[in-house]
Amino acid sequence: MTSRYYEFKPLNIGRWVTWGLFAALLALAPLWFKSSLAVTMLSQMGIAIIACLSYNILLGQGGMLSFGHAVYTGLGSYMAIHALNAVSKGSLPIPVSLVPLVGGLAGLGFAVLLGYVTTRKSGTPFAMITLGMAELVFAMSLMFSEFFGGEAGVSGNRVMGQPFFGITFGPPLQVYYLIAVYTFVCVAAMYAFTRTPLGRILNAVRDNPERVEFIGYNTQRVRYTAFIISGFFAGVAGGLGCLLFEIVTAEVVGAGRSGAYLLFTFLGGATFFFGPILGGILMVLAFVLLSELTKAWLLYLGLVFMLMVMYAPGGIASLIMMNLRVASFGKLRTLWVSYLALALTALVMLLGAGAMIEMIYHLQLNISTGDQVNFLGIALHAHGVNSWFGAAFVMLTGLGLFEVTRHQFKLQWGEIQTEIEKEIKRREAA
Repeated sequence: MTSRYYEFKPLNIGRWVTWGLFAALLALAPLWFKSSLAVTMLSQMGIAIIACLSYNILLGQGGMLSFGHAVYTGLGSYMAIHALNAVSKGSLPIPVSLVPLVGGLAGLGFAVLLGYVTTRKSGTPFAMITLGMAELVFAMSLMFSEFFGGEAGVSGNRVMGQPFFGITFGPPLQVYYLIAVYTFVCVAAMYAFTRTPLGRILNAVRDNPERVEFIGYNTQRVRYTAFIISGFFAGVAGGLGCLLFEIVTAEVVGAGRSGAYLLFTFLGGATFFFGPILGGILMVLAFVLLSELTKAWLLYLGLVFMLMVMYAPGGIASLIMMNLRVASFGKLRTLWVSYLALALTALVMLLGAGAMIEMIYHLQLNISTGDQVNFLGIALHAHGVNSWFGAAFVMLTGLGLFEVTRHQFKLQWGEIQTEIEKEIKRREAA
């Protein structure tokens, strides 16, 4: 006769606090940022968070580098906009608030269809197949105008029928709160997925597929299942984008959109769950704000990506976690001078490089307006030797100082890590 033992497991207070703060942030953000532009940007951030997290199921958790994730967000958008138009005509009896789920089901369906072929390979062949799929779908979006709407795209209207408790989804604030609810639910669901046996075995497939095969799992089936789940959440993001903008064009399935998901998921930090959340926020800030400040914003973005690959390949999330580890041992306060020196020297280097980039772009695009370039309140002359010499001098000086500072910081960081390892061993022995 077997005995049953019941064990009380205390609540994870930290997790409840974290999710409570996340929900409060989603709910209160429009109270702090009240302009229509800010509310629209917050809505886009929610959509980008879902899209980047769905992509990270492939990249961060499964080790699958995809160049075609926009296929599933984009096709989800197209199916959602057609569903929205069907709702407007009365042929589809569902509320507008459920239209994003239509996009999710579309993303899931296309992932079932295309993922079976895509996930039969891993590594570089997988990446190349996804790239081919992306190009195929983008070419189809220009060929089949009946479904994709050609260059003009497909438009819709999210305001229809009688208001439900005053909710018409006409005001941007109402759309934001709908997106916020979907964002919270989808983020929670994707986090729960990482804690499931499937999520754990997906990590094992990423790290050691041969051993996973040895213990009896079909790695292709694991990748395929994860691909389908990722496609569903990608489709939800696409459906939310359809409601927000009320128009879907071929750009949503283009290679640029897929590249953006890859770039910002990596910048945020693919190895940590909250990394793609940071990446989604940065994605909107770059596309909306940075693109308005300068025409060279894509070049700046590429330089940032290059620097992150060189100096912080784990992304912003890894930098945060490493410093939290140092802070937990009381060592962070010894680094503030080094961090300040790194920031100042990097700023000097970037100012010089930025001045040169702006003059180059001015020569290529705006030379008809004269050779004067206003860069951060400083008048530069694109044809003047002094401006080029000054910018190059500032950049090289900043680069040299940055490298000297980085070398000293690297030595200091190594000493701190050694002290931390000694402290860990001391605690284990105690």
